[in-house]
Amino acid sequence: MTKRQLGLSIYPDHSDFEKDKQYLALGKKYGFTRIFMSMLEVTGSIAKTKQKYQQIVAYANDLGYETIIDVAPRIFDQLGISYADLSFFNELGVAGIRLDQSFDGATEAMLSYNPYNLIIELNASNDVDYLNNILSYQANEPYIYGCHNFYPQKGTGLPYDYFIACSQRFKQLGIHTAAFVSSQIGKIGPWDVNDGLPTLEMDRYLPIDVQAKHLFSTGLIDDVIIGNAYASEAELAALSQVNRYQLVLRVDFEEQINAIEKTIVTVPQHFRRGDINATVIRSTMPRVDYQTVDNLPHDNEQAFQRGDIVIGNDEFGVYKNELQIVLTPHQDQRKNRVGHISADELFLLDFIQPWTKFKLIENTDSDIY
Repeated sequence: MTKRQLGLSIYPDHSDFEKDKQYLALGKKYGFTRIFMSMLEVTGSIAKTKQKYQQIVAYANDLGYETIIDVAPRIFDQLGISYADLSFFNELGVAGIRLDQSFDGATEAMLSYNPYNLIIELNASNDVDYLNNILSYQANEPYIYGCHNFYPQKGTGLPYDYFIACSQRFKQLGIHTAAFVSSQIGKIGPWDVNDGLPTLEMDRYLPIDVQAKHLFSTGLIDDVIIGNAYASEAELAALSQVNRYQLVLRVDFEEQINAIEKTIVTVPQHFRRGDINATVIRSTMPRVDYQTVDNLPHDNEQAFQRGDIVIGNDEFGVYKNELQIVLTPHQDQRKNRVGHISADELFLLDFIQPWTKFKLIENTDSDIY
């Protein structure tokens, strides 16, 4: 499996060098290892532009970041750069360049053989046969990445089904992928409109860690990058705690939950049975591991709702202490309601498929903003 990374975005044309340094140092503290850096405009002379970018990239490199810089064809023209010579970007110290716009396929393939081993990152937010065209020109595949766009204007982010279709084009060919989440604090982006900078429209106003869980849960995204700067330290901390390889959902517990039920919720490695049903997600191993432990009925007379966590009580025979997550409302007094999936994360239940591994943790109600 490809190693999954967390990333930050830096906009040297719109930010302060010292503040950028502080932000990158804070990101390193929380395990961030990748930088998206925008170079969609050139202000001042070429020499000054080069110096400005070199100093922040050098600082990032010293901290162990991998920096990929976003460029458009007009930037090549403004800087007097030929596609046959990427030495300018090598001198900046970046790990790669992201092509904000496409060429003819042959050009991208040739770029991937640059002598500096710079990554050539493609725009992944188009559901066209762009990638196959490039690969058909025998591109240097290990140096081809894909990265989605972000969308500063509310209402313009990608719809989910379209995002999946675009991402599958890259992932089914084994290409490294990235997409953006949005800080609810950051105000800096490439343009003068900034309603947040996510890839997915449905994620725009979600807590940042829930956005990341969403992207990772698709199985189609390797790197999650915060699109806007500067995210708060609490947001960075929250992202650093996201499990990048399995879904971890927060649970609001019932007051009457007992010790064995709390153990059953938070301790086991849960997985959904392969022979699924539409009523509940069943995690059946707890009924085996805790079959001898008593569990008196409580909170068992109401109708259970989607997202409720229920555990079989002493009246449920062989199913005593089986954990279930409710998908379809129903009533069964042989089950105790012990908690509920956090409201922000309810939609993530759709990613728990047959045999999916998942964990459950207590929701501490911490405000990450």
